[in-house]
Amino acid sequence: MSVDERLPDPELLRTGGFRLATHLYAPGDVRGTRRQLDSLRTYAQAGDPLADDLVSLVERLPRGEGRALFERALSDGIDSLDDPPPELVTFFRHAEATPYWVDHDRLESGARAIVRTGLLGLFPLADMSLMGGYLASRATKPLVGTGALVEDMAARRLVETTTWWLDVTTPGALRTHENGYASALRVRLVHAHVRAAMNRRDDWDYDAWDRPVNQVQTVGTLLLFSLVYVVGMQLLGVRYTDRERADIHHLWRYAGWLMGVDEQLLPATEDDSWRLLWLLATSEFTPDDDSRRLAAALLATHAQVGAGRGNVGKILGRLSLRLHGSVSRIVLGKDNSDFLGLPDDPIAQGAVLAGAAVNFAGETVRRWLPGATALQEQVGRVERTQYARRLGAVFPLDRTYARHMHTAAGTPPG
Repeated sequence: MSVDERLPDPELLRTGGFRLATHLYAPGDVRGTRRQLDSLRTYAQAGDPLADDLVSLVERLPRGEGRALFERALSDGIDSLDDPPPELVTFFRHAEATPYWVDHDRLESGARAIVRTGLLGLFPLADMSLMGGYLASRATKPLVGTGALVEDMAARRLVETTTWWLDVTTPGALRTHENGYASALRVRLVHAHVRAAMNRRDDWDYDAWDRPVNQVQTVGTLLLFSLVYVVGMQLLGVRYTDRERADIHHLWRYAGWLMGVDEQLLPATEDDSWRLLWLLATSEFTPDDDSRRLAAALLATHAQVGAGRGNVGKILGRLSLRLHGSVSRIVLGKDNSDFLGLPDDPIAQGAVLAGAAVNFAGETVRRWLPGATALQEQVGRVERTQYARRLGAVFPLDRTYARHMHTAAGTPPG
């Protein structure tokens, strides 16, 4: 096969909801070539130099001092510090220099489109983005190395990821020094801390797992929050306009830039995202035993939703497990779902599909009913705010992610 000849579709896009979504929403033939795939794979050896240098500084300074400087620059700007270290200056000069292509009106529009769906957006987040991400086995190794296989850690990770997503997708939150902007940069620093911790391990297999938390994995995570989220919402019956979808992708393009994704990789449009997803599906989505164990930990988290509420709680837990497992199975397809050990419940799957049909009908009415979209945005905003409060009651939320900054080596990956 020539390096310029298009490759066959990967398994992920030939089964389940992804197969349907590719036919319905992809811009024609998105297959890549061997040359393009080889080019993408070079980024699997690349980290984030600005964040990596900053973590090196933090580790050299007395405990807590570097973190305090970072937080001050995050909230007040780098110019608020007297004689800050060069590594901190370089990092924040870059972060505060908003790219020319950022359109804050489009960021607002994209955020409102996400807010409008309220808590329905949590299903693609947990059941498609997180569960689907476990199929990328190389990307799971840092999770294994930092102890994410423990059930309570899986629950905490779900809560933290959801809170982070709520922060980033709130209207106005990505403006410089606001909550979403700060959350994106904090997670970028978390990634650099984990990368440094994994690089210190004697058992890290660079040949099999690539560089830890590399650029391919970071942009893959971005696609899970952008394209996979949008596709998931559409499969659940949500109707976005072309402009809304474009603005959601614009929001995540900027969030990805803040998170340190190389601009050469950063998708600018939905079409770009589809082509990049194809390359990632071809090269990265190869599940292993750790994928299965992480999936089991996430399912156990869903099953514990009614813990401490007696028989009613047990029923809620079973319903939660069946519902979330069914959404994942519909999207990921039979083979991937069987490998991950997802429950196969035809009744629950039928309920999900019926719910999607009801959502589609309701969304059709909303698009034609004056004032309905604005009202739904308000309802969605209230739902998200109340849910964020409930999450804080489950786990004390530390939006600085301080515990991640001292990541231990943990259990050997693999």
